[in-house]
Amino acid sequence: MKLIQKILFFFELRSFGVCSWWAKKLGIESSKVRLGFIYTSFVTLGSPLVLYIAMAWILEHKHYFKFQKKRRNSIWEL
Repeated sequence: MKLIQKILFFFELRSFGVCSWWAKKLGIESSKVRLGFIYTSFVTLGSPLVLYIAMAWILEHKHYFKFQKKRRNSIWEL
């Protein structure tokens, strides 16, 4: 039983937060997003796992993808 707990703890620490990020963006519970990934993985024979890994990589390196927003001039500053 201790081995299973160690494995679960390892994966919980290493989780990338993709489902929680999507849940926050969509305004729903993260468990529903996780279930959606699981169900679509079974239906499509695992192809969402590739998508999940890509999203995890992007979230891990999002500081490279952030673009600076240009400050818009107001009508009074023209």
